[in-house]
Amino acid sequence: MRNIWTIAKREYDHYFISPIAYVIAFAILLILGIDFAGYFGDAMRNSFQSFGGAPDPTRTTSLLAFLLMLTTPAITMRLISDEARTGTLELLLTAPVRDFELVAGKWLGAMLYILTLIVATLVYPIILNNFVDPGIDIPATLTAYLGVILLAGVFIAIGTGVSAMFKNQIASFFITFLIFLALWWLVGFPAYFITGPAGEIFNYLNITEHFYNGFNTGVIELKNLVYYLSLIALGLFAGTVAVETRRWR
Repeated sequence: MRNIWTIAKREYDHYFISPIAYVIAFAILLILGIDFAGYFGDAMRNSFQSFGGAPDPTRTTSLLAFLLMLTTPAITMRLISDEARTGTLELLLTAPVRDFELVAGKWLGAMLYILTLIVATLVYPIILNNFVDPGIDIPATLTAYLGVILLAGVFIAIGTGVSAMFKNQIASFFITFLIFLALWWLVGFPAYFITGPAGEIFNYLNITEHFYNGFNTGVIELKNLVYYLSLIALGLFAGTVAVETRRWR
């Protein structure tokens, strides 16, 4: 565990000297801020005219989840592939660090960076809670944010696994992005045309189903937790196998 934390801290600190990390953080917070300002303004105008519902913080979590899908490949593309490209991976493999500890440490470091961004977005539900009477649904909001955190964990785990397979960061970026697109749109697409058990399987494999119709509605279900935790484990396992393969080449 100590090795994992050491690698994670090193990786987390690296994000704050990386221009890409600052660009991604700025883009996410800017887009969320613009969307929230427009949404909040419309809700306030509607309230004065006595129509429309109260502003809902799940709009922010919905957009945040989509933005993470688009940007996480850029966050994870260099995690292990850059180590392989520069030759530092060989040094890490000769150190007293297990393959899983290396992969898990990289994942945790990127996860801490994403958590920092997620915490920064809590300002939006806090603002809503102060302006909406009698306040927003706190448990539902926290459940939606739990879904965002788990979704981010899945994206980073998959990105870490792919990064361990390639020396080229660009290749890592595009492969990760294609996997995300498949999980976000393509996998669940046949469920619109196929009924019965087969359609339910495709629907279950659709990553958005577990967020938008699960966590983002304020509901925590075991099947959704199992789905996300399984994908995180799969991504870390794939990364560990890829690193172990490099060790024995």
